[in-house]
Amino acid sequence: MTTLPVLPLNDAVLLPGMVISVTLDPSTQAAVDAARAAGDKTLLVVPRLDGDYATHGVTAIIEKSGRLAGSGEPAAVLRGVSRARIGSGVPGPGAALWVEADILTDAPVTGKTRELAREYKALLTSLLQQRGAWQVIDAVDRITDLAELADTAGYAPWLTLPQKMELLESADVTHRLEQLIGWAREHLAEQEIAEQIGNDVREGIEKSQREFLLRQQLAAIRKELGEDEPEGSADYRSRVEAADLPEKVREAALREVDKLERASDATPEAGWIRTWLDTVLDLPWNTRTEDNTDLAAARAVLDADHAGLSDVKDRIIEHLAVRNRRAAKGLQTVGGRGSGAVLALAGPPGVGKTSLGESVARALGRNFVRVSLGGVRDEAEIRGHRRTYVGALPGRLVRALREAGSMNPVILLDEVDKVSAGYAGDPAAALLEVLDPAQNHTFRDHYLEVDLDLSDVLFLATANVVESIPGPLLDRMELVTLDGYTEQEKVAIARDHLLPRQLDRAGLTADEVTVTDEALGKVAAEHTREAGVRQLERALAKILRKAAVKLAADAEPISVGADELKDYLGRPRFTPESAERTATPGVATGLAVTGAGGDVLFIEATAMDGEPGLTLTGQLGDVMKESAHIALSYLRSHGRELGLDPNVLAGKRIHLHVPAGAVPKDGPSAGITMVTALASLAAGRPVRPEFGMTGEVTLAGRVLPIGGVKQKLLAAHRAGLTEVIIPARNEPDLDDLPTEVRDVLKVHVLADVADVLKLALAPAASINDDRDLVTV
Repeated sequence: MTTLPVLPLNDAVLLPGMVISVTLDPSTQAAVDAARAAGDKTLLVVPRLDGDYATHGVTAIIEKSGRLAGSGEPAAVLRGVSRARIGSGVPGPGAALWVEADILTDAPVTGKTRELAREYKALLTSLLQQRGAWQVIDAVDRITDLAELADTAGYAPWLTLPQKMELLESADVTHRLEQLIGWAREHLAEQEIAEQIGNDVREGIEKSQREFLLRQQLAAIRKELGEDEPEGSADYRSRVEAADLPEKVREAALREVDKLERASDATPEAGWIRTWLDTVLDLPWNTRTEDNTDLAAARAVLDADHAGLSDVKDRIIEHLAVRNRRAAKGLQTVGGRGSGAVLALAGPPGVGKTSLGESVARALGRNFVRVSLGGVRDEAEIRGHRRTYVGALPGRLVRALREAGSMNPVILLDEVDKVSAGYAGDPAAALLEVLDPAQNHTFRDHYLEVDLDLSDVLFLATANVVESIPGPLLDRMELVTLDGYTEQEKVAIARDHLLPRQLDRAGLTADEVTVTDEALGKVAAEHTREAGVRQLERALAKILRKAAVKLAADAEPISVGADELKDYLGRPRFTPESAERTATPGVATGLAVTGAGGDVLFIEATAMDGEPGLTLTGQLGDVMKESAHIALSYLRSHGRELGLDPNVLAGKRIHLHVPAGAVPKDGPSAGITMVTALASLAAGRPVRPEFGMTGEVTLAGRVLPIGGVKQKLLAAHRAGLTEVIIPARNEPDLDDLPTEVRDVLKVHVLADVADVLKLALAPAASINDDRDLVTV
């Protein structure tokens, strides 16, 4: 071990054999003074990288010391001698840091080492030739000491400080040469790639310069020949001045024309400006279509295009009537705002939400544009891209106005409930300004960067599930629900719209194939069960395809009646099953709302010996699980006064199941259905098969209101139920129910669960008087 003063070397590495000049500060000056005082002028140079001392250093001799000629700063010239491993610190004279150092000796040289040295020399020569360092090449060739050859890498500018530290810490010459060869090869490959890229860039610049000169010559030749020049800045200026633009838009367009005149045609910016100007000039800034003022004619158009949907039709006629009044009183543009409206059409698939948009546009005499928002995750799809981006485009609203050719079209925002936030922002948040009548008269697209008046646009938004629409967005729209069609309405739609369309698609005529109303009714009732008419249309298409096959063999006209349906569609897929399902005590028929409209839901309960408690199956959500526990608790606390068997409710294991277990189910409206199923089980009295029910239940036995009453009652009607129980506070919802449904459906409005059980359970007289209540 040798005791030496330490000279820290900041962000540099000294290897044995290297000679470097070091500017001295107080700490390094102390190490130099200590080495001189010791007499042998030897010290330990230790790299200090990022403020941390390394574990290895180099013993060095002070060759010369003094002051620099230019600045007069103290400096010393050091020559590295040998590697050393740093030990512990020891006390020493002066202000220098003294440590114990273990001098390391190089490993013996082998034949492999000499082969590596020759290869390294060749690589080093290639690198130095690229730099024109011929004197250095000669000096490297004269080196015979392999350790010295490896340590000359300390001068290499292409090595990083961590790489040089690896060389310092390795006492094996063979290992050092292997590392240096790998690094040299990597650097040579990088140099070749950089040189290739430089050549490509140079060729590109030369090509651009050559094309610029050729364009200038071509322009001069055209000028001499008197030919028309291609569209340029002068042409854009004349187009902007001649266009019918709002004043602020005209000013912005003229500013861009000024930029175009100053920009070179070869620059990308010129292309961007031309594209922006084309977009602005294509927009119908002051073009508006004249609305239809005949309310009776507009209603006739709506009635001809769609059966039912009276709520939507009434709202459109109201909008048209208000607009006529404003126009008559000169209030059309008071405050810079038009009378645009935003209607949200919500309902299950297939009820005609999208097709209604075209009908509304026809009734109003406006242009129609559909904007599909399903799956949109990028905010720029609504607001447009900033022009700084390559390939920037305006948003979908701007493109819709350009496509419509007027500033007051009907724009259908299709599937607005399927807009979702992504990594590029939240499109639903961008729609807030678009659909807010108080703000959309100054909508600003990021691409245009000028105010765009959307207040005269009639926006129609469609959605399947209202709950999926963000609250702030829904707050800016007027919600109109389309809950589905009755069987009579489906027959009318099929006869007047679907059948003619499918006849045309199948290449048939009404003289060749006819389908009776009775057959259409059976298709709607027994072969399809849906809120809309998509499955109905598919069934009609199937009938006509089979009819086309028959006509190919026999040219006789075909009439499809109710009795012939089996030959075309097979046996009925849907038949009333409520009587069969509820024949056993413990099964009740509930009503639910799904994404596809209203539906019938059967809830089954049974009891068995075992640990008392409640088992729930059928992939139920938290709310339905809570409803089941509330139902059981209510019946246990009121069982005796209701005439139920306490042994079933308290002493048995109760299993409550909702079939179709693969379908997730949740919601509070199954509360009274669960109570009825459990009460039917405990009383041994089946539920009356003609009954369906919906409502939320409380521990006190109250029946609370729920949503989707119209959809549920339409589903009950489709399923063949004749009596329905709903909460008393939902009685106003019956006003929305079609008359033909109210005539055949008896609706009971109840507020107490006890009344529900009295009405829904089969009479006790139907049970043997000689036996007690049925115990399962």
